[in-house]
Amino acid sequence: MDNLLLILFLTAAASFFSTLILYLRSSSPSSSRSRRRSFTSQSHSHGLGQLPLGTLGWPIVGESLEFISCALTDRPESFMDKRRCMYGKVFKSHIFGTPTIVSTDAEVSKFVLQSDAKAFVPFYPKSLTELMGKSSILLINGGLQRRIHGLIGSFFKSADLKAQITRDMEKYIHKSMENWMQDQPIYIQDESKNIAFQVLVKALINLDPGEQMEILKKQFQEFISGLMSLPINIPGSQLYRSLQAKKKMARLIQEIIQSKRDGGMSNINVPKDVIDVLMMNNASDQPLTDDLIADNMIDMMIPGEDSVPVLMTLAVKYLSDYPAALQQLTDENIKLKELKAQLGEPLSWSDYLSLPFTQNVITETLRMGNIIIGVMRKAMRDIEIKGYLIPKGWCFFAYFRSVHLDESNYEWPYQFNPWRWQDNKDISNSSFTPFGGGQRLCPGLDLARLEASIFLHHLVTQFR
Repeated sequence: MDNLLLILFLTAAASFFSTLILYLRSSSPSSSRSRRRSFTSQSHSHGLGQLPLGTLGWPIVGESLEFISCALTDRPESFMDKRRCMYGKVFKSHIFGTPTIVSTDAEVSKFVLQSDAKAFVPFYPKSLTELMGKSSILLINGGLQRRIHGLIGSFFKSADLKAQITRDMEKYIHKSMENWMQDQPIYIQDESKNIAFQVLVKALINLDPGEQMEILKKQFQEFISGLMSLPINIPGSQLYRSLQAKKKMARLIQEIIQSKRDGGMSNINVPKDVIDVLMMNNASDQPLTDDLIADNMIDMMIPGEDSVPVLMTLAVKYLSDYPAALQQLTDENIKLKELKAQLGEPLSWSDYLSLPFTQNVITETLRMGNIIIGVMRKAMRDIEIKGYLIPKGWCFFAYFRSVHLDESNYEWPYQFNPWRWQDNKDISNSSFTPFGGGQRLCPGLDLARLEASIFLHHLVTQFR
């Protein structure tokens, strides 16, 4: 998946185009004009504040077509920047098939992301929600979401898992690089996808490369193809095929769960994978079903196909464009490699994360690359933030990309400059949110940094 939200854009585009055709065929010019008047003149007088400035665009499609056409260019933020100049950092629009409040204001977005389910809940297009399922960690709310997110987040931060990830990354990287032939093009994103997917699947369900892994990969590719499909679930449709693929993956994972259960969970002191974590902490008052565990393992495989490989690929691209940054990163990594060789010690996960300039390169790649360009929420009640009204039922779109490329937050924002992060510049402020924020902050953010650090180390110390 090139980017979760880009997939959503394409999903929305397909839905809107098909809906638009039906709408035009069933509407007269006069009824179209009257609908557009009523559509753009809605007002909300709740005493809470005023709707942000903006326009809801055309009937049904709103501004979605222009939004998607901009999203497919090398400056996808141009849609937002144009409206930000006209209406301010927070404005109203109509995209994703619903009235939407768009925020390019870091403080407003932070408030929404930190809100609980009484105020905002996740929002996704219909095809995605049907494919993920009601029990997906992307969709559930309240205590269950906090419980699963907390368990997985703690495991992902553990030293034992980081050590396992390091061993697996080194093994798969060496195996991959052994096949890199001189004078042959190497497609970094394809290579990094293969590596990252195997590493993540091992961490999730403790599955090693082999026949089962190949079956899982094949079904997973069919599954993610449905993320950009029309919400039509009939035999032969892409959504139907994707749901069938998910069922096959779920059965494989449920067999792994049953195998663990038959082997005796009481004998496991240290969890080896996320399934172990969830099964070991399966309270009787709120049990996690095998279906719920299997579905969430599948959903969590998406970063191995998308986020981490894109981060690695963009880092290589930016370093290729900026020789000074590449030279400093190479020198730093070669120095570490030579030091560990003199000591006769292998590199540990903490060694990879200890290199300051390498971490600055990854941070700057996250800022410029915007692996996650934004998140969407649905307002559960009327909310006022900084004088702006977000009406109940409306979508809220926190658009990170515009914040990360705002010259008021970063000097020369379109220039790759890892040195801007030196001197321990704060990367936890509201103007830097590459992994989202609040209660749904990506639990794998530390692992993404670790995997990218290991990949870059072996790339620059073994190849020009």
